[in-house]
Amino acid sequence: MSITLTQGVTIMPPAFEDGLDVWSSGNGRPSDPTYDTATNAAFVPADQDFGGCLEIQKQATTTKLRYTGETPILPGCYFQIRARVKLISGIFPSVRVAAWAGAAGGAHVVSVDQTGPSTLLSTYGKVVEVSAIVGTGDRPGVDMPWGREPLFGHFGIDLTGPNGGVVRVDDLVIEDVTNLFQNSLLGRVDVLDYGAVPDGTTDSRDAFEAADQAAEGREVYIPSGEFFIGDHLTLDNKAEFHGTITMPTDKRLILKKNYNLPAYIDAFGDEVLAFKKAFQALIGFNDHSALDMGGRRIFLQEPLDMQAAVATSDNFTVRRAIRNGQFSCQASPAWDTDLQTSQATYSVSTPKKLTNVTNVANIPIGSLVEGVGVGREVYVQDRDLSNQTITLTQALYGAAGTQIFTFKRFKYALDFSGFDELSKFVIDEVDLSCNSTASGILLPRNGSAFQLVNSAMTRPKDRGITSAGRGCQGLTVHSTRWTSSEVNVPVPDRVSIGLNVNSNDAIIRDNLIIRFKHFAVIGGGSSIINGNHWFQGDGQANGVREGGIVFCSTNITTLVTSNYIDNNFIEWTNEYEAEPENANQFSFGGLTITGNFFVCSEVAPWFRFIVIKPYGPGHRIRGLSVIGNVFRAIGGRIDRVDGVDTTFSDLNYTAMKNITFEGNSFDNVDAPVKNPLRGSHEETSDQSTWRIGLSPNLPFGGHARWVESLQPIARISNGSGQRVKELPYALTGQGPDDDELHIKWSEACKGKVTYVARMDNPE
Repeated sequence: MSITLTQGVTIMPPAFEDGLDVWSSGNGRPSDPTYDTATNAAFVPADQDFGGCLEIQKQATTTKLRYTGETPILPGCYFQIRARVKLISGIFPSVRVAAWAGAAGGAHVVSVDQTGPSTLLSTYGKVVEVSAIVGTGDRPGVDMPWGREPLFGHFGIDLTGPNGGVVRVDDLVIEDVTNLFQNSLLGRVDVLDYGAVPDGTTDSRDAFEAADQAAEGREVYIPSGEFFIGDHLTLDNKAEFHGTITMPTDKRLILKKNYNLPAYIDAFGDEVLAFKKAFQALIGFNDHSALDMGGRRIFLQEPLDMQAAVATSDNFTVRRAIRNGQFSCQASPAWDTDLQTSQATYSVSTPKKLTNVTNVANIPIGSLVEGVGVGREVYVQDRDLSNQTITLTQALYGAAGTQIFTFKRFKYALDFSGFDELSKFVIDEVDLSCNSTASGILLPRNGSAFQLVNSAMTRPKDRGITSAGRGCQGLTVHSTRWTSSEVNVPVPDRVSIGLNVNSNDAIIRDNLIIRFKHFAVIGGGSSIINGNHWFQGDGQANGVREGGIVFCSTNITTLVTSNYIDNNFIEWTNEYEAEPENANQFSFGGLTITGNFFVCSEVAPWFRFIVIKPYGPGHRIRGLSVIGNVFRAIGGRIDRVDGVDTTFSDLNYTAMKNITFEGNSFDNVDAPVKNPLRGSHEETSDQSTWRIGLSPNLPFGGHARWVESLQPIARISNGSGQRVKELPYALTGQGPDDDELHIKWSEACKGKVTYVARMDNPE
């Protein structure tokens, strides 16, 4: 017979005619006896069936024949051991292929199968072939799956059963049958060949790692079955999963060459678990900056705790992204809002604290706080159980004292609140389909530059994006479609809010927002709100409207430019101040509203597009530009576009400064407002005081405080028809409402003048 070579290693044992000194009657080890001197065996040179063969008389319970050569066990290789035997005389024995498995240092591996199927020799002179296949992988058809511990074997046969029979054995054959299990042209390495066991309990991590090391650019193939991986595993080569794996929660799977959600779904079977493990890899490994969901939709029965998925870290500040997929929230009790009530005390001396909070342990971090004197979108940022205190995201404008507060903890599809800090995180081209059963995203407690871009926030139950801390610093929301779950609900009955911001530098641009109660409640400053279209109407006749953008701080240094603001208004308050009366703080200022299209339909005449609502006395406007906007009412007229909500207090009109309200277009608006206000006045009878009423055309019902210019445009003449040459002077803040200019002449006269007046001090 020819000798088979496998990876340059000879595996075929020699023929019996070459000598019996390499054939052991024991296990094949160096100290075991051989058949060269055995009294119960002899070489037969000319058997009619076999030619040269070995004749053995069975004298022991198990009569062994082993080749003393160490046949190597190679990962990925499968060997078939074959022997042809026949019974010559005596009692019928059984025969089987058998082996001795050896490990490093010659240790015996007793934990693996070392015998093949047994066959009874029941007819004299009949040739029977027995065979068995040995290899590292536990595959169908492999009789002796050895895994990776055995490094070599001594192979042969066993005679079992009654003693006394005489058996002849043809030359033993060991041949490579790997091609029966794996085609080398497929260019892949099977983990079974390296000892992986698909029983769901045996730790196959080392086998996976060995297969990956052997792949060298080829694909790592994971066949059907369930494999347990007990520790972190990184596969440098592409992996193809037909079976699944299980891992401890805190252990990572890194797929370097096919890092994407579909690959993780193939690996773990369950799509939610697969996303968690893929996200864990995204945060816990440096080779990938983005998780591609591959367009897959994940059905969620409960909130995704994003930090719990990472398991090992609550602080991460390197840019990472999730993109190209969908989360679809399915109805489940896990989405139900947690509702708690508790008595607590509030003091303006600690403006972001509640003290003496009863049952504080029952109040979840991230809860919305409601109560008397509590502004919109105030959340529980932290809690101290030992001191019974709660840290709030914002101060409370009118809650001093002790009262019962309500705490609502909404449930979010993507909950990042477990992160103490998470920065530069991007969600791109993702549809958050909340299906009116869940809210969208709860931001981390701290962090900066979180982004939601090119995505969809579809029908969030309560909130789209919530900041219950300072994780909204530099928040960017860009090119995203927002659809409320309350599209068919009248405005006064709506509760859903698109997003809130506590920190500075929010960038909100190029979004489409449909029918929330409020689109954005913003507590920080230095925001840019550009190119959005948000509409909040409801088709109700003389319908009530709410603020689309609500600014909750006074000096906000914010741009609102090039937006389509449909059936809602810009609301500007100071509800995030513990002492909302004006003292030494900056008052309302720093807001630029330019190039926007404001439209309303079927509203009451008292509807306003820009509303300032001071929560305490003494406030004024000191820096506001409203330039180049279009204000349009459809299906009726409105009185004016601007107003002050005096529920709590009015403005101090004598302290206005740096207000520009010009270049705007007004359609179906009874009182177009301007500042500076340019006009003309004609006096037809001789008067020494010309009274010019500026109301209602000064913004916010302001006082007449400044005259920039006064110019005659017709002959000024006295009662004698003589020309009056001296210049007049103007008195501001005249009349019962301080909204008149009085032009004072040295004598009674008549004529016509133009003027430029202001309701503020421009200096």
